[in-house]
Order: sequence, then structure tokens, then C-alpha cells
Amino acid sequence: MTPHGVFRILGILLAYFALSFLVPVAVSLLYQDDHHRVFIIAFAVTLTSALVLWWPCRRYSDELRFREGFLIAVLVWVVLSIFAAIPFLLCDALSLNWVDALFEATSGLTTTGSTILINLEELPHSILFYRQQLQWLGGMGLVVLAVAILPALGVGGLQLYRAETPGPMKDSKLTPRIRETAKAMWYIYLSLTLLCAVAYLGAGMSLFDAICHAFSTVAIGGFSTYDNSLGHFDSRMIYLVACIFMILAGLNFALHYMAIRSGRFSIGKWIRVYLQDHEACTYLSIIGIAGMLTILMLLTHQTYSNTLDNFIHGFVQTVSIITTTGFTTQDFSLWPTFIPFFLILLSTSGGCAGSTGGGMKTIRIILLFKQGMREISKLVHPHAIMPTKIGDKPVSEDVNNAVWGFLSLYIFSFTVLLLAMLATGLDLVTAYSSVIACLNNLGPGLGDVAENFAGVSDIGKIILTLAMLLGRLELYTLLVLFAPVFWRG
Repeated sequence: MTPHGVFRILGILLAYFALSFLVPVAVSLLYQDDHHRVFIIAFAVTLTSALVLWWPCRRYSDELRFREGFLIAVLVWVVLSIFAAIPFLLCDALSLNWVDALFEATSGLTTTGSTILINLEELPHSILFYRQQLQWLGGMGLVVLAVAILPALGVGGLQLYRAETPGPMKDSKLTPRIRETAKAMWYIYLSLTLLCAVAYLGAGMSLFDAICHAFSTVAIGGFSTYDNSLGHFDSRMIYLVACIFMILAGLNFALHYMAIRSGRFSIGKWIRVYLQDHEACTYLSIIGIAGMLTILMLLTHQTYSNTLDNFIHGFVQTVSIITTTGFTTQDFSLWPTFIPFFLILLSTSGGCAGSTGGGMKTIRIILLFKQGMREISKLVHPHAIMPTKIGDKPVSEDVNNAVWGFLSLYIFSFTVLLLAMLATGLDLVTAYSSVIACLNNLGPGLGDVAENFAGVSDIGKIILTLAMLLGRLELYTLLVLFAPVFWRG
């Protein structure tokens, strides 16, 4: 493995990321909050670092191998999180130490949505916009964006795409050329963001809030410009818009692409594409069943005197947690004990493969269930050949083994992280929910982290930052770097 290609691409990606700091500069000047200098400094530092990495390796043009792809995917999220923390660290209105700044930046880029900030309404517009922008950039992945650009610079992108794209179906491509694949994903992502912003605007949000919440909704991030999240607006129309776009963002973006190609103006054909997909149907079924159970529990305990409020808050919160967005309309940690633990646990399922959602992904849950049922059947018919199928298509044993391996790593990682958080002095509920919230890229937790993570120790925040990166890179991509075989040859 040669470092030249890695440094060259990392330098290019860092240079593009540096340009993103200019947008909050414009927002700061527009709202006259006097924080544009913070982002100008961040831009200068990031761009200079990018040039230092790129210049010595600028003439390197060899094709990437898969190992370099994995290394770049990890380095991008780690390095970008570090540079993304600069504005938080320099902003006088925040007064954060480097651990808090890194935690907030990583939470944004990984679309986790856990925050250590309070009194958001009093923060400068540029900082609020920057938090949302981080989630939007992280939603589809800066690596995928780079895949659409780097081929023009003489760098192949397939290795980056396979290392970055979540889910077990990584070999599928929307179009024959990887650059066109990445572009298609970004066009869909951008279109959903614009539609979501317009819908929020029509539902009653201001232009600033509509753009900011569209960023975090489509990215399934969960950051808001208010401490009370969506609950600040107390609007059923806004809740409806949020639900629709959270569900859409949690679906496989390949399905959106196929739906559009099936018929540009045919709603019937679009719906048929989604209903024919086994993972999409299971994902929607989980949301529907969990929503009904949550609403039933709220009605049973008469949590809200208005029956309609039980339906609205119950369903919106269910969609938000299962898709791992993390928006809140009410403090759900105060609901009957069954509900918050039930929803937090369901966040493990998350969105579909190829979506911006977190969690294990619905396709893995389906495969684990089917393999479990197959093993039970084999107890009765030990010599029968029973392939695992998704719909009518058999799944290879390599994929089955990879899913079991992922589950093993997930349980092992969760256990280690939970014990580490308990060692910092947290109670069991807080430690448990904070690890799940960060490992699933969910955001809100229970106990002492129900509102924010400001009370967690610096060591705890570092542990949770690692959990966010593990979740965003879906364990394998990060943990493979610790395997000795990865560095041999």
C-alpha cells in the first residue's frame, strides 16, 4: 500500500470541504452576526492543510486498490471531523473545549444529531446554519460526492464507492459508470432537499428554518435550530412534512432512481417500484406496526388528554426514532417506560441499505430473521437444502456470513462501548441509551442524555465520538484497519 494516492485524494477532498466554510461566511454577513471571521480562519487552515497533503503527491496517478479505498473512507470522516470542529472551537458564543467541539462536529458529519449545545435560539445564525450544513454534507457522504468528481481528475472511484456505501448490497450500481452512479445519487438527494425545504416553507417555517430543517431531515440527522426541536413549531403540517421526508430519506436511494426511471409522471408506477422491493415493504411495515403500538400505549396511559395528540406525537416520534433522524416533538423519555426503550431498541433496525439512515439497516434484519428461521427448519429436516431468499432471489452464503459477522461485531462493539461508558460513572440507562444513540447515529438518548450530552465527561464524549464513527462507517470499514492482514503486502 502506497500513501501517495491516499494523501493526494485526501488533500483534494479536504480542499473541497474547505469551500463549504464559505457558505456560513455568507450567512454571517447576511444576518450580521459578526462570526464570519471564524469560518474564514477555518477555511484558510483547512485549505492550507489540503495543499500540504496534495502538493507532494499531485503527480501520482495509479489506480486505487480496495485497501486504499477503505483507508480513505475512514480518514475522510476522521480528518474532516477534526477540521469541522474548528468553527465550534473558535466561536466565542459557544466557549467549547476541543473535545466538545470534536463531538459536535462528528455528530454533525455522521448525521448522529447528538449535541452538547444548549440555548440554540440564542446562537448566531451562521453557527446554526453550519451545524445543519454539516449534516447535509455527511448525509450522502462526501466520499460519494468525490466519486462524481475524481474520475475527471484521473482517479478511479469504484473503490471509494464500495467502501463508503452502506449496506450488504454494495456491488449494485444505478448506472454502469460509477461517476454517473454518484451523480444520480446526488441529484436525487438535492431534489429531495429542495422539495423538503419548499414543503417546510409552505407549512409555516421561515426560509432560514425551512432550509436548515430540510438539511437535517433529508440527511436523517436530527439537528434543529431550537432546543425543543420540531416541538418548537407545534404545527401538525410541519410534523406531516417531516414524517413524509424522513420516510423517503430512509428508503434506498436506488429505489428513488428506479421509480423516476419507471415513469416520470406516473405515481402508480412509482408506488409499484417501492411495493415490489422486499426491504422497502419491511421497513414501512416496521414503522406502521411500531407506530400503532406506540399510539396504543399512549392512549392506554392517557398521556395526552386530546386523543389526536396521542396519534400525532406517537407516530411522528416513531418515524423519527426508527429512521434514526432524532427529531422530537415532545420529551418522549417521559412517556410510559415501555415506549422510549421500545423505540430506542427499534432504532437498531434503522433505514434501508443505500439510504442516509443509520442502524444495522433493514436488509440485515430481514436476513438475520430468515437465517434464524432456516436453522429452525433444519432441525426438522437436517439434510434439506434451504437457501435464504429475498423475494424470489437466493442470497449467497458470502452475504449471509457477512451479515452474521456484522451482528457479532455490532454486539461486541456495543458491549465494549457500554462497559466503557459505565466506567466513566454514568448510570445504566444513560450509558445504554447514549451508546445506542451514537452507534446507530440516532441522536437523543434517555436518562441524563435525554435533552443533550453536555453532562457527559470528556472521556465519555471521546468514547461516543468513536461510536458515531463506527456507526457511520458500519463497523467493518473502520475495524478492518485494526486487522494485521490489512497492512500486509
